[in-house]
Amino acid sequence: MKKMKEVYNQTSTNYMSVTEHLGELRERILTAFLGFCITTIICLAYSKQLTFILQKPAIGIKFLQLAPGEYLFVSIKIAIYSGIVLSSPFSIYQIMLFILPGLTKKESNYILPIIIGSIILFFVGLSFSYKVLIPAALNFLIQYGSDIIEPIWSFEEYINFIILLLLNTSISFQIPILQILLGITNIINRENMLKYWKYIVFISTIIGAIITPSTDPITQIFMTTTIMLLYFSGILILKILNK
Repeated sequence: MKKMKEVYNQTSTNYMSVTEHLGELRERILTAFLGFCITTIICLAYSKQLTFILQKPAIGIKFLQLAPGEYLFVSIKIAIYSGIVLSSPFSIYQIMLFILPGLTKKESNYILPIIIGSIILFFVGLSFSYKVLIPAALNFLIQYGSDIIEPIWSFEEYINFIILLLLNTSISFQIPILQILLGITNIINRENMLKYWKYIVFISTIIGAIITPSTDPITQIFMTTTIMLLYFSGILILKILNK
């Protein structure tokens, strides 16, 4: 954050032409893409370890490779998604270095904490999904009908299920950030957000059912409750900010 403010102070009085702006933007995009490529290659090298991590919640499950090369393609998919997630803070940092000089000091004082908070919430969402939602969903799916059929799953379908739940949960953890943006721009104040909490409960139930790939009620209840807690957390933060 300190370095970003220094960049802001050094460049706020300098003016750049459109060509120079486009050149800097291209440089930032290429730097972010290079960071993504390097991270993805490293993740591909450690794809076996990443696979073990993703398999860990599925206790007692046997996985099958139902098509030639299924594990190879899934390993590449895991590496790409891991590369996107792990390189995202660096990519956001490059974007901030580009837009920060064009912001006022007041705007930068808001934007920097919001960006950092968004990144933190994203990874908190990943951790919550991995440690709470995924075990709850898998436990229900494994136990349901286990006395009738033996759970043997397609490895690709399992990974798709895990990745979808991880990403959906992480995105839902951005709710307080959205509320803060709406609050500080005076689009919606916290009183109006609190006023319509009953509607938010209903909407949260629908969202919880949509973003959870499994149909079990346990996961949906966890997700709905989490969305509500995030929503009220956003209102509390706006109260602290007096917005």
